[in-house]
Amino acid sequence: MSPEQTPPDEQTGPDEQTTRDEQRAAWEAVLTSLEQAAVADDPAPWHEPTGLGPVPRDLVGRASRLLAAQRDRMQVLERDRRSTLEHLGALRAVDATREPQRSVYLDASA
Repeated sequence: MSPEQTPPDEQTGPDEQTTRDEQRAAWEAVLTSLEQAAVADDPAPWHEPTGLGPVPRDLVGRASRLLAAQRDRMQVLERDRRSTLEHLGALRAVDATREPQRSVYLDASA
């Protein structure tokens, strides 16, 4: 079989395969961390990982599902944000209709 006909995994040497395995493990760790953060009530701050390279082909589906879950979560957060702003607006409107009250205390020592 010529190199052009050999599947990509069989074309790699031991060093390249180790690097791919390490890269895949790193991607799996990142995806697991992001999946856990997507369902957490108070996720830890996220920092962009470096040196991962492209997503391994067999993890693309998992990454796509994670992206969809993150988009869903963003929609929920945006809806909650709008609702909170509406409530705050209603509270401010109520406060604006109140008449200023007279002083309750008299400073007799001055």
